[in-house]
Amino acid sequence: MTDDAPGDRPATDAAGGPAALAETTVEAALRSQLSEALGGVRGMLEAAVPTALFTLVFLVGKDLRIALAVSVVAAAVLLVVRLVQHSAVQFVLNAFVGIAIGAFFAWRSARGGGDANDQALAYFLPGVLYNLGYAVVMVLSIALRYPVVGFIVGSVTASRGEGDPMAWRGDPQVVRLCGRLTWLLAAPCVVRVVVQGPLYLAGRSGALDADAAIAALGAAKLVMGWPLQVAALALMVWLLSRNATPVSGET
Repeated sequence: MTDDAPGDRPATDAAGGPAALAETTVEAALRSQLSEALGGVRGMLEAAVPTALFTLVFLVGKDLRIALAVSVVAAAVLLVVRLVQHSAVQFVLNAFVGIAIGAFFAWRSARGGGDANDQALAYFLPGVLYNLGYAVVMVLSIALRYPVVGFIVGSVTASRGEGDPMAWRGDPQVVRLCGRLTWLLAAPCVVRVVVQGPLYLAGRSGALDADAAIAALGAAKLVMGWPLQVAALALMVWLLSRNATPVSGET
């Protein structure tokens, strides 16, 4: 694929003002929009830190209440930092939601007579179910040619007031690229389910000692949390950097 000559690049919009489309390739446009939509490394860290602290504190002290308190305090600190900086708080709020759901499952386990180990295992269950659901949805979206990444791009387009959030569907090149990116986004979810699902079931059934299962789940959650997500996003950036598919003006 050859580079466009300078004269072939859209420099102005119909009104003769600033360029209507700052990026001249599909990859450049998606790269900038995905960065904003996914929150970058900071957003992923903010979502992961409270859960990582819960895991570490519980494994050390075996006190579910203290572990939950530490994770809530960590999320609150991150939220205050965001508010002071007047920046978006959605990724910190995601952490609060994750803590609340995990705490609810742990509470349900306690009400059912579960001990501390049962409650800790229950805390991990929503993450397994979430990743399973996410993986199924993303794979189905690819099969139906409505890849999830396309909707991420569309949501950013809509929030910027830049036109139809479904415009990406009109360009087959964008649909194909979004499909590949969605596979990369789904991969961490699939890996987490394949590893963490059997560990949870083994801990619950007694096939694996509960302490060992919790320790393994905690370690897996740390390793397969933001490090795995960053690796997947790095591959996405690599894919978006290696090609230069011209943005279609007519599709």
